[in-house]
Amino acid sequence: MGVLTTRTMHLDSLVGLARRRPMSSPVPPTLRLGVPDGMTAPLGCDAVSVPEDFARAMTHRLPRMGCVYADGAHWWWIVPSDSDVALEWPAPARYTTGALVPDARRTPALIHCPDGAVPYTPPIPLYLALCRVTGTTPSWSRSAA
Repeated sequence: MGVLTTRTMHLDSLVGLARRRPMSSPVPPTLRLGVPDGMTAPLGCDAVSVPEDFARAMTHRLPRMGCVYADGAHWWWIVPSDSDVALEWPAPARYTTGALVPDARRTPALIHCPDGAVPYTPPIPLYLALCRVTGTTPSWSRSAA
């Protein structure tokens, strides 16, 4: 019987293999919405993106707005992390964790900054305003099928 030998790969070898592996296509960088100077985000940051025409209709329905960014086609609201838990944000909204702005060539411009120390728009009023302008029934009001 022959002796079975085991070859151990070290972390350095694995990293080297990964670096030499050809990239299939370059991945565009993902931008992140920043918190303005002087503000803190103790609850972390996520973002809700809404097309501009819906966003304009939502603003008068919100009792308070936090930081809002715009890129020409969409408005982005900063909300506390995990504001998507138990909420089904209706289309055409897009919820992104970490306040990421995917597929953007440049960071959206800050168009509203609240007075205060935190950048958040309260997520429940934002959700309800979005449901109202899209004609969507809030998820907790739907009957169980």
